[in-house]
Amino acid sequence: MKTITTTDDLAAFCTEAAKHPYVTVDTEFLRERTYYPHLCLIQLAYPGEGDENAVLVDPIAGDSMDLAPLYALFADHGVVKVFHAARQDLEIFFNDGKMIPDPLFDTQVAAMVCGFGEQVGYETLVRKIARESLDKSSRFTDWSRRPLSDAQKRYALADVTHLRVIYEHLKAQLDKSGRNKWLTEEMAVLKDPATYHVVPEEAWQRVKTRTQSARFLSIVKELARFREAHAQSRNIPRSRVFKDDALVELASTKPQSIADLGRSRLLLREARKGEIADGILAAIKAGQEADPEDMPRPDKSRDRLVVNPALADLLRVLLKAKAEQEGVAQKLIATSSELDEIAGGMRDVQALRGWRKQVFGDDALRLCEGTIGLAARKNDVVIVEL
Repeated sequence: MKTITTTDDLAAFCTEAAKHPYVTVDTEFLRERTYYPHLCLIQLAYPGEGDENAVLVDPIAGDSMDLAPLYALFADHGVVKVFHAARQDLEIFFNDGKMIPDPLFDTQVAAMVCGFGEQVGYETLVRKIARESLDKSSRFTDWSRRPLSDAQKRYALADVTHLRVIYEHLKAQLDKSGRNKWLTEEMAVLKDPATYHVVPEEAWQRVKTRTQSARFLSIVKELARFREAHAQSRNIPRSRVFKDDALVELASTKPQSIADLGRSRLLLREARKGEIADGILAAIKAGQEADPEDMPRPDKSRDRLVVNPALADLLRVLLKAKAEQEGVAQKLIATSSELDEIAGGMRDVQALRGWRKQVFGDDALRLCEGTIGLAARKNDVVIVEL
């Protein structure tokens, strides 16, 4: 099990990896105590058997190592970068190297396209495709501590060595079915820098509230903006500043002084004084004094939606039939809320675009327009022209 801790060794491996059509990638990281993921280990492998073409890149033991050779490999368009459930791994590389590997292949998404179910786990694919089992005993260990044990190293390498077999199997299936374009469409979100760039001014949109008044949401927006900016600048989890339930409480009670903050039921003790307390009070004041034109407006399009429940149920039957026919996970084609939106007359829906339109959307619209119906034929649901 080779561990790389120097820039020269990393460059040598990346130079060799660049001669091959793909490289598998995984990371181990911690983020319980930080805002940004703390990178602890990078696993890499190019085609081969066992561990011979796989390495562990240790940025902790090699704290002076430059990851530039790795980012050069990630930018090489002749080498596919293969991940499983890539979202958090890509966030690490985007924050550290300001780049996203390209071309990109996510085996979790590819498995959904190939009919392995929704959000299928790596262990499941190893068992079903590689016909191997994984020792998960090291899964929740502290990856920042050194030295790493042999068990940790074996666990980490298994995340990229079996991934080679999984990638080759799924790629062959996609080539055979002609669905590579489907995967390319799905990779667009993962390759978009906006996926990993959290703007403090937009953080309020992730806070769930029941109150939809513009003034209330204006305070929520200012509190969420302050919390996000404070957490980013100090690299601490946003929950260490204050949690969502405390944020909503503050927006409701609108404390005006440190004494008022002391009466909060949900605010952490550390947030009732100092910089955080000052930031909270300033955010509440800014939200209360905001110009009405600048206040956030809740999306009420769904409130105005008149959904025919019978039509929505028919769309669910159509979706299930199409998913089984195509061998694709249902949720990859359309979500339950999207079906309601289509039944309510909305047409700017992801399920009606791209490959989803071809597989499901066109017939969904015809069903809504009454030009087709559904019928049972033996054990299948079939489309009937009307």
